[in-house]
This record gives sequence, structure tokens and C-alpha cells, in this order.
Amino acid sequence: MRILFLGDIVGEPGRKSVITHLTDIIRQHEIDFCIVNGENSAGGRGITPKIAKALFEAGVQVITTGDHVWDQKELMDYLPLEPRVLRPINYPAETPGSGSVVMDTPQGKFAVLNAQGRTFMNPPLENPFTIVEKEVTRLREEENVKMIFLDFHAETTSESIAMGFHLDGTISAQVGTHTHVQTADERILPKGTAHITDAGMCGPEISVLGRNVESVVWRFKSGLPTRFPVAKGPVRLCGMIVDVCPQSGKSTHVERFNRLYSPSES
Repeated sequence: MRILFLGDIVGEPGRKSVITHLTDIIRQHEIDFCIVNGENSAGGRGITPKIAKALFEAGVQVITTGDHVWDQKELMDYLPLEPRVLRPINYPAETPGSGSVVMDTPQGKFAVLNAQGRTFMNPPLENPFTIVEKEVTRLREEENVKMIFLDFHAETTSESIAMGFHLDGTISAQVGTHTHVQTADERILPKGTAHITDAGMCGPEISVLGRNVESVVWRFKSGLPTRFPVAKGPVRLCGMIVDVCPQSGKSTHVERFNRLYSPSES
């Protein structure tokens, strides 16, 4: 089973490029299942039901989020109605929505989990290492799911890498999100779990993490508050492609996805 994961979609440029090109990407790479992180897809902050529906129509199966999940207020009522949009699983149990979903596919059951790190992250949530471990055990033992994919939304490289080793052999793949910068450490860990510290973002190439360069530079230079509008121009789509054996749940191949689209293409 071949899975495509695309990192944090940033604003209108990122989401329009994903929606425009996803069908071709799926066809060219023979993708069986597509997951995207959509937590910055609404003007760079949060996601709306309308955007989620557009991504599903474009070919996405599951949408993950992170620390900006609540930035668009209408999502609070939408999450309980749409199990394919996840919020971090380590929120309190009574929080709207879910941190995991099991999907039926031609290759068998496929679970997607979403968790948020704690180091330098706000708000501070429950310990993701223990929460995710418990949920993975439940999925494997109670629902007999072999293929499990985790989006771990974390600030530090050490926390993301540690999560990968913590779950190695119990899940198929773990990707990091949140920093918007794709790392060059894609690999299959010793016990069969595919890992990349951060999948990167889907957003404007000439930007600071998807935001207007001049605004961010001015903020660092002056120390004064300012708005960070989403940048414009060519869009780079970043993520990871993973091949998973449906019988064992182990990954057999992993590669970074990284493609720049010109303004005319985007």
C-alpha cells in the first residue's frame, strides 16, 4: 500500500496548489491513500469545514491538524460530524473530535493518528508518548489494525525523532509536522517504521514558513508586533511517500516528496 503525506498546507496558495495538482500526483506515483496536514490552510491559521470538504473532493482521505486546530471557530461543531478531520489525540477526552480514525481500504484497515508534542508548544497537552502508545495498542489488539500512520505535530527535532524510536515496530510510519521545514532524514527505523522528522510545508517558496518575507524580517529586526500575511508566488509541495506491507504493517520503502510549481502551474 502506497501512502502520500503532504505537510502543513499554508493559506490559499498552498491549498489551491494541493487541490490543483493532487490528482496528477496520485496518478504519477500510484498513491493508494492520501493524508494532509491542513491546520494552516485557512489564511494561514486553522481550517474551515469548506476547505476540508474541498480537500476531500480533491482526493484526500484524512486531514490532520495541530496547535492551530481551533483558530477557526466553526471547526468546533464540525469535528464531531467529520471523523476524517483529526485533532491531536492528547487533548482531554471530552474535547470535540477525535485523534484517530480507522479507514477501510482495499488493502485492509488503515489507521491514522494525530498527536501534538509538548516541548515549546502551546497549549501544553497530555503526554503524547503514553497517550499514543495506549491508542496504538488498542488499535492493534481490539481493532486488529496492522497499518498505522502517525502525524506528530512537534517543535523540536529531538521530540519527533524520539517518538519515532518509541513506536518503532508498532506503527507503519511517523511523520513530523509543525516547523514547515522539510528534513533530509527520511528512513525506515530498525524495526520497520518509516520516519521523517518533519515533512515540510505546502506553501509559497519565497517566504518565511509560508509568510511574507518582509513582515517577518521586520519583526525580527524591530522586535515590534506586526501581521504576517501569507506570501505569494511559486508554491512548493513537500511531504513523504511510504510503501507499507498490508500483511505485516511494516514499511518497505520511503522517499521525500518535494516539488516546486510555477505561478502558472499553481
